[in-house]
Amino acid sequence: MPKKVTLKDVAAAAGLSPASVSMILNRRSINRFNDETVRQVFALAESMGYQNGKKQSYSLIAPADTLIFIICPSVFNPFYTTIIQGIEIAARRQGFVTSVRTTYWDTTTEKEIMEQARRLHVAGVIFAMIPQQPQLAYELSRRLPVVAIGDRRGDLELATVDMNNFTAGQLVGKHLLDLGHRRIAYLSTTLNEQHTSRVRRCEGLQAACQDCEGAQLSVFAKEITPDFELSHVDVEYATGYELALSCLAQKPETTALVAVNDMVAYGVYNAVCDKGLRIPQDISLCGFDNIFPSRLRGISLTSVDNSLTDCGQSAFQLLQEEIAGYHSQGKFTSITHVEYKCRLVARASSGPAPRG
Repeated sequence: MPKKVTLKDVAAAAGLSPASVSMILNRRSINRFNDETVRQVFALAESMGYQNGKKQSYSLIAPADTLIFIICPSVFNPFYTTIIQGIEIAARRQGFVTSVRTTYWDTTTEKEIMEQARRLHVAGVIFAMIPQQPQLAYELSRRLPVVAIGDRRGDLELATVDMNNFTAGQLVGKHLLDLGHRRIAYLSTTLNEQHTSRVRRCEGLQAACQDCEGAQLSVFAKEITPDFELSHVDVEYATGYELALSCLAQKPETTALVAVNDMVAYGVYNAVCDKGLRIPQDISLCGFDNIFPSRLRGISLTSVDNSLTDCGQSAFQLLQEEIAGYHSQGKFTSITHVEYKCRLVARASSGPAPRG
């Protein structure tokens, strides 16, 4: 009867310690080792027929070992593409590949993608937003590692990389109030419980205004259906443009506009200029996410930065920890939260409130 290949046998053949080989095969802290060492260990484990206690063989090309689904609403907004690139920076260093799946905020599509991930036995799933169907995401997490990026929610039993959007709203509110603004408007795409980041930003603004005597916050929102979002590439820009015109017509005393994100803010910017008003002399403008175009001189948008690339890399690291935990314990047990502090980046689009 042939001798069973042990972890020590693979370690001896690789010239490494058993602990190092275990970390590599379980993809735990694998970034400590160079790519050639990682490839060598996996190749030896496969060629020698090494199996762990669950009769699992090791191969660098097995889809379940390397394929990660990234679920996001769309890839038009640089907010999501920046997060995706952060995930891929970390994933490719560890030998993983990614597949981006878009939902356009359609719950049926989200459900289908999760079911596909389960059928394909992918290595894991990362949501670039908070899942719209938390219970389905939780059920999936009992079979596969699942990580989400966004506001922490009490009904979300998942590992998350948290963005504190309430604090982000407070930062923008305080910034504008300190500049003397007392008539502020918040402009947003669909505003409901399925879009917690949008709601929390609004709540942060409201909290800041409530702490300042005489300050008033008006809210303008437009309902966007998944079909409409799918068929209109510029939906966020167009929504910002439309809501800005509505606000200026209904609330002409407004001196500061806050867009739910930078993409919406670009539409607001053009609407204000097309009405013959100046930014920031007549109207101040702020956004959220601090995506790349906001720093261009022609835009120079005041925005809130959430370290998007770092969030993406942290999401993959959490996923990797869950994969390693499953290999060692046969189940997913820990729910880890990582939170990044947001910071306000003040630029030329916001200035003192106009007199009178």
